[in-house]
Amino acid sequence: MIIIKTPEEIELMRKSGEITRDVLALVGENVKEGVSTYDLDKLAYNYIVSCGAKPSFKGYGGFPGSICTSIDEVVVHGIPSKTKILKEGQIISIDAGAILNGYHSDAARTFAVGKISKEKAQLVKVTEESFFRGIENLKVGNRLGDVSHAIQEYCESFGYGVVRDLVGHGVGRDLHEDPNVPNYGRAGHGIRLKEGMTIAIEPMITLGTYKVYCDSEDGWTIRTEDNSPCAHYENTVALTENGIKILTL
Repeated sequence: MIIIKTPEEIELMRKSGEITRDVLALVGENVKEGVSTYDLDKLAYNYIVSCGAKPSFKGYGGFPGSICTSIDEVVVHGIPSKTKILKEGQIISIDAGAILNGYHSDAARTFAVGKISKEKAQLVKVTEESFFRGIENLKVGNRLGDVSHAIQEYCESFGYGVVRDLVGHGVGRDLHEDPNVPNYGRAGHGIRLKEGMTIAIEPMITLGTYKVYCDSEDGWTIRTEDNSPCAHYENTVALTENGIKILTL
């Protein structure tokens, strides 16, 4: 069931979204060679708590971190660890969420560790651009497939893989609500978009295959089948009477 939000609820989500936006910026400033993903996680936890909020991810389904730290071929759900030390040339996707006054926000960014290859740099750039291509179609009365198709078409024009097994989602009092928001699909298909919907749109795009698998060692880490790098970009957005509001920018 899709839960429609009031303007007052969307305003509460915006306040949560500001924390998520700012914690991603803070973590991004500290992404550098020699830093552990545990250090980044600790930094994020301390910041979120200092704002009077709680990390949405910590303990969610048993997840141990406050953020997801996904390096290179890891698509999502990378677990922060003292033994995972960032190295020059890597890319790392940071996925973060905060809950404030009972409402969640969810967003992700992919950062470069020092100097990265042109191929990785373009992947990160295109993944972010695809989000904005998608929300050009995020209008009351349009179909969800219009958003999904725009993301897929743009990314595949570069020869990239668009992950199928993982999708965006609704956000609100629960971190994951209906509807599912794929990054692939057919224009003119899917549910009709309505005022008051709040969703997380999150392209997960690879340099190779779109196929992924879950690491059996920890039950969380999702990797590309061919070990190709993956970039991730996400924001929580709301459809309002005044148009689209990106709550985590």
